[in-house]
Amino acid sequence: MSRIGLLHPGAMGASIGAQLTSKTHTVLWWPEGRSGRSARRAEQAGLTPSSQIDDWLTADYVISICPPDAAESVAQSVIDWDYQGTFVEANAISPMRLRDIAKKLEASGVQVIDGSVIGGPVWPGKGALSSVLACSGKGADAFAALFEETGFEGRVVSTELGDASSLKMVFAALTKGSVALIAEILNVAEQLGVRPELEKLWGDQATQQRHNQISTNAAKAWRFAGEMREISQTFSEVDAASGFHEAAAQVFERLESHKDWVEKPSLDALLASLSSQDIEEK
Repeated sequence: MSRIGLLHPGAMGASIGAQLTSKTHTVLWWPEGRSGRSARRAEQAGLTPSSQIDDWLTADYVISICPPDAAESVAQSVIDWDYQGTFVEANAISPMRLRDIAKKLEASGVQVIDGSVIGGPVWPGKGALSSVLACSGKGADAFAALFEETGFEGRVVSTELGDASSLKMVFAALTKGSVALIAEILNVAEQLGVRPELEKLWGDQATQQRHNQISTNAAKAWRFAGEMREISQTFSEVDAASGFHEAAAQVFERLESHKDWVEKPSLDALLASLSSQDIEEK
């Protein structure tokens, strides 16, 4: 069985950790400086708490899965430990940024695997397989094999660092980017006074589905803004039009006040956030 470090158990990271502990792997997490919510998720996932660097130095893998803007700092902390195992860079970042981080890690003697989660969190025993953990780079096959018979499909894209991140970027460009587009269309239609007529053209089922997409994703908008900018950078690197996803980042930023909502926000509240108007939640 493998010993694996997880930095840090957010909603996605905790579910990955839970799948690994369900296969009797030991999964460490770093409790120092983390929130009570993180601690509860870690406990639910069966993770082992340790803020002792010596415990982490014996890990076969250290997985980094955090908001995009923290990717470099997490990698640097592992370099500072003088870790010599395999680092799995599993953040939603551009392939160019992935390679830059990998160069620094490899210069310190760390092997790097490019990892990208496509789909939502999947907990053991709670639904059928629905998410993919795409991997690329040397050693990706062994890491992917850890997820056999779990709720994540470990899928090897190639042996080239950056390929898994590239796949994540183009996949999320549609799935999350389209949510931002729908949100902004509804915002404009509301401000122009034609939203009821637009929704008649869409039909009741499509309209409700789109409302639900916006409310569901509003809870994670604070993370998606950064991801949209990573996608924009990815498009720019190949001289593709990058402006749409920069605009999508701005849409998600206007929804950040609904972070981690417990009670579903009303459509009026969401539209008010999108139009930068302050109204009471209905």
